[in-house]
Amino acid sequence: MKAVLTSALLATTVFASSLAAATPEQEKAFIAAYRKAFEAHDEKALAAFLYTEGADPETVGFFKMMQQGDPGAKITSIELVAPTPDETAKFNKPMTIPDGKAYVLPVKPIKQLVIKTESKDANGSGTSSSKSPVAEVKGKLVIPVPVPQKK
Repeated sequence: MKAVLTSALLATTVFASSLAAATPEQEKAFIAAYRKAFEAHDEKALAAFLYTEGADPETVGFFKMMQQGDPGAKITSIELVAPTPDETAKFNKPMTIPDGKAYVLPVKPIKQLVIKTESKDANGSGTSSSKSPVAEVKGKLVIPVPVPQKK
């Protein structure tokens, strides 16, 4: 009985520690650094936010391109939010991306980066928004790039 309780306590501790969220200070620093890199169109700094372990080079390239946003776009709002239960379920399911293959996220997201932007030019103005899953890996907040699903 004692061994069962010890095992259950150990499993609960390991599970709880895997769900540990970033501190508010880490989240603020992540948002500030991402905003700065985005607004400066700093491709290298933006790429540093991506968690690419196990990802195909083509997929990494696609995600780098998607980070760039529209030329001239200004961030009107940027925040880290908790995903809804439906979004969490979606994160945990394989997805098919444009190459027709099934992919999964290599780490479990704990937040979503929600960015709203506004663009203005001679032809008018427009707004857009994007959401990216955010995970914590080795104490660092990252945007995981999907990896091929193992069969």
